[in-house]
Amino acid sequence: MSPNYMRSFSEGCLRPPTVIGQFHTLFFGSVRMFFLGVLGFAVYGNEALHFSCDPDKREINLFCYNQFRPITPQVFWALQLVIVLVPGAFFHLYAACKSIKQEDILQKSIYTGFYIFSVFLRIILEAVAFWLQIQLFGFKVNAIYMCDVGMLEKKINITRCMVPEHFEKTIFLIAMYTFTVITVVLCVAEIFEISCRRLGFLKTQ
Repeated sequence: MSPNYMRSFSEGCLRPPTVIGQFHTLFFGSVRMFFLGVLGFAVYGNEALHFSCDPDKREINLFCYNQFRPITPQVFWALQLVIVLVPGAFFHLYAACKSIKQEDILQKSIYTGFYIFSVFLRIILEAVAFWLQIQLFGFKVNAIYMCDVGMLEKKINITRCMVPEHFEKTIFLIAMYTFTVITVVLCVAEIFEISCRRLGFLKTQ
């Protein structure tokens, strides 16, 4: 791929054809990723090391932690961010290969339709991620986790485990839910902006 294609692709990703899309990119790229990268590491970085059960044995701690966290929140949210970016990235890659200018996207119906479809895909992916987050993490992190160690220990079946910084993790969970809701609202608002531009209520950029 030539440098011109790469430049067009990067410009399309960083500067979508709508005002709300540009704000979404700013919010998504700076606030959300910064929050996850910096604060997420601070909150969840040493969770496995400080997760302890009774009796405090290494194999029991590891077994229960894997039961408590089938997937770590940082990995889940990182995958969510990458997957949600895919529809827009594919569209802007297509636009770069076809030499479609940003101002033409809202002028020609076929380009507008493809772009709206990519926004709809973002909404669907965010909704799926929201549902999965509820199934995996819930809305609250309890201080005590009851672990089933029947497969590991013959003497005991259920053991109590202490979850470190459970209150901070609860706040972080709520924040990530909030970010997902905000991005969905921005995607819906972007579709509304495109509709208004197509109907002539707003001037095209």
